[in-house]
Amino acid sequence: MAEIPKKDRAKKYFNCTPSERAAFEAGIKLGSVYHQFVGTPLSLENVDYLERAIEESMKVQPFVKDAKVRIDRTKIRKKQGFYKYLTLHGEMLDIELEVQYEDKVAVCKLEYVEELDYPLMYIMEIRSV
Repeated sequence: MAEIPKKDRAKKYFNCTPSERAAFEAGIKLGSVYHQFVGTPLSLENVDYLERAIEESMKVQPFVKDAKVRIDRTKIRKKQGFYKYLTLHGEMLDIELEVQYEDKVAVCKLEYVEELDYPLMYIMEIRSV
């Protein structure tokens, strides 16, 4: 996991509370993961590796406490065969992310919400440490 910086040199640019900053940082990280990895070639043979790669890429970023990534394998199983690999779609991602800024932790999620027909990024909770 990434080390929480002792001094945030960019702090002077942010006119917000630690809770708002934690939520902002989480949103940036979820958005970047979504746009970086959607479209990655995917099969049952590499899905575990891809989940770990996404997690590890998130964990090295500033303020990230923890990240858990799951990719829906049921959508992968539907398309098998030599020419039937598929690419990662937002609807397949389930990500939980914890970002700590100062004494606040934002617990955020990216998941496909069926009633919205949309891979939604949202704040589950913000708590004090």
